[in-house]
Amino acid sequence: MDEEFWHGKWQGNQIAFHESEPNALLRKHFAALDVAPGGRVFVPLCGKSHDVGWLLAQGHPVVGAELSRLAIEQLFAGLGLTPTITTLGTLERFEAEKLIVYVGNIFDLDAATLGPVAAVYDRAALVALPAAMRDRYAAHLIHLTHAAPQILITFEYDPSLAIGPPFSVDAHEVRRHYGTAYRLAEAAREETKGGVKGHPSHDCVWLMHRR
Repeated sequence: MDEEFWHGKWQGNQIAFHESEPNALLRKHFAALDVAPGGRVFVPLCGKSHDVGWLLAQGHPVVGAELSRLAIEQLFAGLGLTPTITTLGTLERFEAEKLIVYVGNIFDLDAATLGPVAAVYDRAALVALPAAMRDRYAAHLIHLTHAAPQILITFEYDPSLAIGPPFSVDAHEVRRHYGTAYRLAEAAREETKGGVKGHPSHDCVWLMHRR
C-alpha cells in the first residue's frame, strides 16, 4: 500500500470510510479526555471528515494531516472556508480561521511544524495502515504530539479475512503501540453498524492519557 493507493481512492470517490455526519463515538466520549476549553486538537489522516467541523463547533482549534489534496479542498469547501495555502518543503499548509491542515505524507510532518496540541483524535489513521506502517505511525504520533491525550477508535474483526483497510487492530496491538507512553482505558466496544465490508466487526474506543 502506497501513496498512489490512497490518491486513487479519493480520485475515484471510493471513500466508504467517510461518514455522512460526525462520528457518534467521538461525540459520546470526547469529553472524557478533559481537553481544556480552546485546546488544540490534532486529527491525523483527517480526510474531509465531518468530525473536524464538530470539533471546531465545540470551540477547539483543529490541526490535521492528510495525504490527499483533493480531500482537503473538499473539507474546506464543505466548511465554507477559503484557505491560505503555503508550501513547507514537501508539505502544503492550508489555513483558515481555526483550522490548519498539512497536506502530504504525515511522516514528513515534524513536531516543530505541528506545534503544541492538547489532544489527538484518531478514527481513520491507525486502522488505515498495514501492520508494518502502524508500528512506525504510532511511534511517530507519540513523538509529534509529545504523547498528548488521545481518543482512538479501532475496528476488531477476524483478521484472517484480510479485508482491510480499514484493518483490524485488537487490544493487544493497541497496548503494544501505546502502553509504554500512555495509560490506556477501553471506554466502549460496540458492534460496527453494517460490519466492515459486510463482515461482523466491533468498534472499540480507547482513551489514552500520558504516563
